[in-house]
Amino acid sequence: MADSSFDQRWSGDRLNQPLAVQAFTDQLRRHLSESAMWVARIRRDAEAMWKENPPDGYSSFEAWWRHGRVTSPFAEIQEHLEEAARLTFRLEARYRKHRHEIPEKRQAVAEARQQQAALPHAGVPPERTAVQQRKPPAAKRQDDDFWGSIQRGKSA
Repeated sequence: MADSSFDQRWSGDRLNQPLAVQAFTDQLRRHLSESAMWVARIRRDAEAMWKENPPDGYSSFEAWWRHGRVTSPFAEIQEHLEEAARLTFRLEARYRKHRHEIPEKRQAVAEARQQQAALPHAGVPPERTAVQQRKPPAAKRQDDDFWGSIQRGKSA
């Protein structure tokens, strides 16, 4: 009989916090690993039992072939469970990135834009001061100018 209280207690919105996602993937990984170890024990026992007690009337080739037909599904199931446990790391990283990190960065950028828009003249370079505006640019002396000296050398 299924535990209906589990359905009432659990909802996906509980994964709104990174620590909840981490706890969920840790638990899922642990359960998948335990299931993989359980299948590995069954596989080990089945292989040992088959090798020590081959059915009567089978040739060695037929016994080997049937052994593979019986025990290879256990190996495949074990591999799938182990792969699923490895995929929980990807699940955690993607969920954290797309559900938490990217939205936080977008929110920070949006807040920075709002702050710039709220401040008058934000992001505009300051204008020159009155002293800088009144001061004429320094006149170059002809003999300090490299190109001028070249020109004088050509004309002389």
